[in-house]
Amino acid sequence: MESSPDLPQELPPVPPREPILTLPGALTAYVLLIAAIHLRVLLPLEWENWTVDVFGFIPKRYDSTLMNVDFPGGAGAKVWTFVSYSLLHANLTHIGFNVLWLLPFGSALARRFGALRFFLFMAVTAAAGALAHLLTHEHEIAPMIGASASVSGTMAAAMRFAFVQGSFLSFSRGDAEAAARVPALSLSRALRNPRVLGFLSVWFVVNIIFGVWSLSIGTDGASVAWQAHIGGFIAGLILFALFDPVPHTRDAAPASPPAERELH
Repeated sequence: MESSPDLPQELPPVPPREPILTLPGALTAYVLLIAAIHLRVLLPLEWENWTVDVFGFIPKRYDSTLMNVDFPGGAGAKVWTFVSYSLLHANLTHIGFNVLWLLPFGSALARRFGALRFFLFMAVTAAAGALAHLLTHEHEIAPMIGASASVSGTMAAAMRFAFVQGSFLSFSRGDAEAAARVPALSLSRALRNPRVLGFLSVWFVVNIIFGVWSLSIGTDGASVAWQAHIGGFIAGLILFALFDPVPHTRDAAPASPPAERELH
């Protein structure tokens, strides 16, 4: 009896390679926009200063006691600078610090919201940060720039679902898309959650320390606008539900650590 020729064995399918960078498109576009705008530093000094004066947020621009003082940008700058300031940065260190915090929190939020909601959220939290800065620096003439208020807003918003079981800061989570779309906690439940409260406490303490001691983080000696950070943070925490497309459920519960790791 003749044996049949050996047939080639079917090889198991090769799992798809995971890309090194898995940033959602909306966040990638936001970072690239900031990087492109930062090319302004290549302009002559007087032009670079002009862009900061026109697009940076200057509280004194809104000082009603000023008479016959014209700021660059005119009346329009009183509107667009509530957002445009957040796209300007002092240097690459300033950009890098903000992007570093955006990678985990902004990625989760961009996946959850989608591009349009994400960009609108960044604009709203930037405006909230500018308003907080205006209320606490009414006569300040130095321009405020940087995305820190919006970054703070993404961190606060992410806290509404980050610790829910299956999300990106829980002990048990799935892939990035699934982790970003778990049902969120209501604001009242989030403010009763020990992990959320711990995160909020540390965040506020760190920002207040920076403010009290006028520390700077790679901003060429400029003081940190910590009030703007808090304004963006509070806006992100409270307004999250207005942007969230994921249906809310009362059954959403924070993830608990494995039993063997619980210490009392």
